Amino acid sequence: MADDEKNEPENPFKGTPMEQIFGAFSGGPIDMNQIMGQMQKMFAPHEGSVNFDLAKDVARHTVAAAGPDPSPTSSQQGAVDDAARLAELWLDTATSIPAGATTATAWSRAEWIESTAGTWQQLVEPIAQHVVTAMSQALPEEAKAMAGPLLGMLTQAGGAMFGQQVGQALGGLAGEVVSSTDIGLPLGPERVAAVIPENVKAFGEGLEHSAADVLLYVTLRECAHHRLFQHSPWLRSALVGAIEEYGRGTRIDISAIEEQMRSLDPSRPEDIQEALAGGLFEPQRTAEQQRALDRLETLLAFIEGWVDEVVTEATKDRMPAAAPLSEAMRRRRATGGPAEQTFAALVGLELRPRKLREATTLWAALRDRQGADARDAVWSHPDLMPVAADLDDPLGFAQGEGRTQGDDDFDAALGELLDGGDHTGDEDRPE
Repeated sequence: MADDEKNEPENPFKGTPMEQIFGAFSGGPIDMNQIMGQMQKMFAPHEGSVNFDLAKDVARHTVAAAGPDPSPTSSQQGAVDDAARLAELWLDTATSIPAGATTATAWSRAEWIESTAGTWQQLVEPIAQHVVTAMSQALPEEAKAMAGPLLGMLTQAGGAMFGQQVGQALGGLAGEVVSSTDIGLPLGPERVAAVIPENVKAFGEGLEHSAADVLLYVTLRECAHHRLFQHSPWLRSALVGAIEEYGRGTRIDISAIEEQMRSLDPSRPEDIQEALAGGLFEPQRTAEQQRALDRLETLLAFIEGWVDEVVTEATKDRMPAAAPLSEAMRRRRATGGPAEQTFAALVGLELRPRKLREATTLWAALRDRQGADARDAVWSHPDLMPVAADLDDPLGFAQGEGRTQGDDDFDAALGELLDGGDHTGDEDRPE
């Protein structure tokens, strides 16, 4: 055995972060032939910085390893259909925004992965691009010279590594989310209200409410999200734009990556996994990123606050379980699950609303002052939307205090919308 080890070819990446990476992939001493075979198999050419085909495979395997993931039964699909019909009827009494979903469906966790992967790729790509570039830049110049034409494959390897970690995070999220809009983003196909019955069941455990009530409440929120996203076509692009801006502002500390990678034990692949999941490539947040993150968190708060307010109105005097279920959902959204935390550590981006209660209060106050139509008309154009500062004084926003527009102008714009006019503007309202 000792002679075999002596005859092994010298690893051209010895002493660099890539030596540790390849050691983790091979699970033992470096064998360049084995590495090349694995790279050809796993790191197939792909568009963009993330091998998302690999990410989907890893996500599906993560779900399968976590336990059974049965396809929804016909009775579960029927229960979702019934819940969606009732939810839309109730929502019609609480908002003038029409139904946004035309189809209701039950998904398995694997189906959630397949149906949302395209959106995730769009969200993750801007961040991953900087991370993968930093990995190749982390190679010392002498290693780059020795690698030569392999550098292109190293980029593919970086895309595979990031794809593997994204896949693990998405596989974990698939075990936690209860619907396609659960994290406040329109991840699935348009006009398809989708829930994951197995996860809905898990969410309801210990809440002492009937399974039917839990499913109805989740479906109410799902249908309310779809109404809002269909009514406000600018909303999706605003959310994605904030995430893309966050990605463009990514800056990586290459020296810190080198130092940490050299400290890992190549004979323990689990150490590599823990380092990556624990934020090995987590970027240093820049001022540009913080502004994008603040905008994203504020918009998520307004979305979730509106959904809370409308669902509360829709269930008032109809569903006693709605209030405790709302509180349970709010706690869940405020803290995030383990998989969401892993995803946040991986890309440095948390997808959680801040000041959710204040946002709910703001929409309720506006309804009290001017009615549900005025509350909903604000979403017709970004110029009419509240800003982050309004979350500190939601009642003041409803009363017209401290707005960028004058109170009379604001009321006139709302009146024009409520009368069927169209409020237009060339620029989004500044923060």
